[in-house]
Amino acid sequence: MVEQKHLGHKDTVNLGSYYTPAWLVDIVYSLIEKNASNAGDYCILDTSCGYGGFLRGAKTIGADIDEKAVETAKQTSPHGVYFNHNSLFKIARSQYNLGKNEKIIIVGNPPYNDTTSIIRNDIKKAKFLRDADVMSRDLGISFLLSYDKLAADFVCVLHPLSYLIKKANFQALGQFRNNYKLIDSVVVSSGVFSATSKLTSFPIIIALYERNLFGMDCEYIQNYPFKTNDNKVFSIKEYDTIGNYISKYPNHKTVGKRDAVAYFYTMRDINALKRAATFLEKETGNAVRVTKKNLAYYCYVDVFKDYISHIPYYFGNNDIMINNDCFRELEPLFVSRSAQKHPKLGSYIEARKYTGEEAGITGYFKELLGVHYVD
Repeated sequence: MVEQKHLGHKDTVNLGSYYTPAWLVDIVYSLIEKNASNAGDYCILDTSCGYGGFLRGAKTIGADIDEKAVETAKQTSPHGVYFNHNSLFKIARSQYNLGKNEKIIIVGNPPYNDTTSIIRNDIKKAKFLRDADVMSRDLGISFLLSYDKLAADFVCVLHPLSYLIKKANFQALGQFRNNYKLIDSVVVSSGVFSATSKLTSFPIIIALYERNLFGMDCEYIQNYPFKTNDNKVFSIKEYDTIGNYISKYPNHKTVGKRDAVAYFYTMRDINALKRAATFLEKETGNAVRVTKKNLAYYCYVDVFKDYISHIPYYFGNNDIMINNDCFRELEPLFVSRSAQKHPKLGSYIEARKYTGEEAGITGYFKELLGVHYVD
């Protein structure tokens, strides 16, 4: 891989131009060779090709909105056919001189740029023309929808795991999820891209999808055995989550101010908890009203945050996990730990330190995470 150097920081963020290490491209092709018989008979297409690092094979086509990138690709991978255009506008096989029945495998690392995210939002200014049926707040989802319009036989690309495991994102996949099924994958850390996620790594999936009459649904993804590049295997379904027990978002319409014994910051996923506060000194627009009945569960989240360094990156976009039966047995330890940190809770819970408190809580998290516990 030739490192991308021609764009400044702002344009790199807006174009999502974080080029892919060769060893990740190798994984893409290993998945294709393992699952697509006669892979050599397919045209390899990358509609966000950058310098052309993904283009391998007898017949390859690359396209990119970045003219300089396309010029460089022609020099570094001269065997391919290239187009300098916006791949999300007027999407059709005819853009690439491909016939209706031609076999296609789409590869690549399309840009994922959530324009609503608070991360780097001050420089996310670029707007791109897109066909109405691929519009999304995230460019990466738009690219997946474009692959469906091109009716690729297989798609093997990198994208955030959150596209699959967060229900709102999964629903946004629309026709792509209706027409494609995840058949193989490897999960890696965003930290392998040196210019991204410097503080908080999130899981990226190298996903191989096959066009399928029945597509895939949430239950399929919830039960899917995701495998990491260091051979850890996990599924979303194997963990209970805190959202089954408490409100994660402001609940002013359902909980009266008089019933609130504390206030807690909005919860999203584990990575968001790394950056966010837990208990608040006073009510704010982002506050959840905590009642005496469910206070212990918010204490659990407060303590969970203390153990985030032991949670692997690939759970970063998950909801906060809990083993409710084990937690209820150890509830006084969690409540006590939280009360020691937040003296204002003392009106409702006793801030005392139990013998073996540290060992008990640590033991709980080791049992909860099992082989996934990070020492």
